Amino acid sequence: MKFLWWLVPIAGVGAVVWGLQFWKNQPPEVRFTKVTRETITSNVPTNGKVEPIGSAVARAERSGAVQKILIQRGQNVAKDAPLVELDSTEARADLAAAQARIAQIQAELEVMNHGGRATDLVEIANQLDRARADQQQAQKEYDALRRLEEKQAATPFEVAKAKERVDAAQLQIQYLEKRRTVLVAAPDRSAAQARLQEAQASATLAEQRIRTSTVSAPVDGTVYQFDLKPGAYLNAGDAVAYIGRLDRVRVTVYVDEPDLGSVAKGMPVLITWEAQRGREWKGEVDQIPTQIVALGSRQVGEVVCLIANPDRDLLPGTNVDVKIISQTVPKALTIPKEAVRTQGGQTGVFVLAQNRLVWKKVTSGVANTTRIQVDGLNEGDAVALSSEKPLQDGMLVSPALE
Repeated sequence: MKFLWWLVPIAGVGAVVWGLQFWKNQPPEVRFTKVTRETITSNVPTNGKVEPIGSAVARAERSGAVQKILIQRGQNVAKDAPLVELDSTEARADLAAAQARIAQIQAELEVMNHGGRATDLVEIANQLDRARADQQQAQKEYDALRRLEEKQAATPFEVAKAKERVDAAQLQIQYLEKRRTVLVAAPDRSAAQARLQEAQASATLAEQRIRTSTVSAPVDGTVYQFDLKPGAYLNAGDAVAYIGRLDRVRVTVYVDEPDLGSVAKGMPVLITWEAQRGREWKGEVDQIPTQIVALGSRQVGEVVCLIANPDRDLLPGTNVDVKIISQTVPKALTIPKEAVRTQGGQTGVFVLAQNRLVWKKVTSGVANTTRIQVDGLNEGDAVALSSEKPLQDGMLVSPALE
């Protein structure tokens, strides 16, 4: 009986040893996937920056505080449309004062052009009328006394006195006529003209300040950058708004030097933006770089792409992800990249045949991020994926198909 009790642990140990040996002799589990036929595209993934096409900057023509804002970011505007208005209170006051001075001086000149003030002219005209009447009366008396003198009815002294009255009346007429002529002196007219020109110049300057108080759009397009608030102070030349055509945008794409050989003009381009996940914009390569430039630690060529942006929601200045589609192959036989191995200087895969690995040499073609085109296999073949255990031709395996 005691002997049987010793057999129990011995049997247990034997079972464990047998189990371990059995497990050790079992073929390893290897993951497999099937060769599929699909359209595969090779692309150059990189990044880029969005820029507008046909853009312009609206700038302030004079300094002043922003009084009124007439636009907002993302708004479409026509050329010469008002964007913001600067405070023009002082300029309008200056214009009103200048216009008042102009009216006053023009009235003065009008008087001068008619010989003087109306009241002065009337007074002189009345005096001239009286002087002419006196002169006519004196002339009649003088003529009458001369005739009487001829008849010795009047003395020479009386005739001489009558002649003096005629001459005095004539001198009065001459004086009044001269006074009327010189009522407005040339220096007075010149001074008035100078004051008028000065007032007109002040008015022109004020009108210009009022006109430049409105900042207008320099081109047709969409306002893609604008952040002014009412009360903000602008200096002459300060940028007010950035405006451009956004129905199609330019994307400068930074392609690493080794990948530039895969890029050509006209290749399709796909743009994605982190801020609008799920959206995709399409375009094509427009310009190939002519030089390599440094971008941080990278050596890149700046490839220019034209991208359709019908909703105008891909904004200038945006950093985007880019895929340049360099090649597309329809109905290609493809496998995951991890299935391709290199052994003995050959490129190939392990194909599953009756639970054993069979080495097959393949020729690779177009590849994308995860899959690669291969020749030398058949659609539906099961190929081994990466494994922690070393794989060999003819090896017995436990397949796990994915």
